[in-house]
Amino acid sequence: MKQAKRGKVVSFNKWGYIFLIPFIAVYCFFQLIPLVMTIYYSFFENYMSGMTQVGPNFIGIANYISLFSGKDLLKYTANTAIMWLIGFIPQILVSLLLGAWFSDGRLRLKAAGAYKVIIYLPNLIMASAFSMLFFALFSETGPINALLVNTLHVINKPYIFFQEIAATRILVGFMNFLMWFGNTTILLMAGMLGIDPSLYEAAEVDGATPTQVFFRITLPLLRPILVYVVITSLIGGLQMFDVPQILTNGHGSPANSAMTLIMWLNRHISTSKNYGMGGALSVVLFIITGGLSMVVYKVSNGKED
Repeated sequence: MKQAKRGKVVSFNKWGYIFLIPFIAVYCFFQLIPLVMTIYYSFFENYMSGMTQVGPNFIGIANYISLFSGKDLLKYTANTAIMWLIGFIPQILVSLLLGAWFSDGRLRLKAAGAYKVIIYLPNLIMASAFSMLFFALFSETGPINALLVNTLHVINKPYIFFQEIAATRILVGFMNFLMWFGNTTILLMAGMLGIDPSLYEAAEVDGATPTQVFFRITLPLLRPILVYVVITSLIGGLQMFDVPQILTNGHGSPANSAMTLIMWLNRHISTSKNYGMGGALSVVLFIITGGLSMVVYKVSNGKED
């Protein structure tokens, strides 16, 4: 009897593996094989010199040596990190605040559903369209300069935002904040709504203030969602491309201060056709992303006192 039951369970389990076959096939074909081939070709010399194709010739780790011997890798990594932090810090703070408001039943906010839809709407707009909108708004002859010069009389002549390092980075970070804070708010709010209400009731009976409740109960229990948000935002930040690419016309100006790692990778692939160096940079970016994600995970899930 037991053997018959076991055989029946095994026969049902095989359907689970069968349903996994399409996912595994798609993953191997579109992700695993390209990843392995990228690592493989990163050890080759393969680029265009004028109209002549050079390579592919095996050169070992020469591409990696060239990457780490120059200053570009460190500079563009710093650019990417700075613009990510400019967008992420206000994003997480505003999302925590909005999530706490929307999940607090005592506030009885009216039209809360409409507000949630409104703050999520920027996430639905394509980054390219968003970038073109900001490029038109903050251009030398755009409405922002017209407002500052002609209406408010704050400045005497138009301010050229995209020729200033700080202004360009702030605009890129601000756009990333606007596009993603709604999605982060929804995630954090879902985590807050999953916390047992009896914990809040017990804290209220003990005389805890709303600030103490937030930092002593909400944040600790929200840690898994926060770790997920930080890691996914970190990965997205390291892959930042479309917004600075459009705002700076692919040049990362001024003085390459808005050049990100993916823009630099795109320059190797599409402009110089240096596929070997592009493969090496992709591998380095993969290692940086994995390493930073592991650091965030370990730090966030460390042992508590």
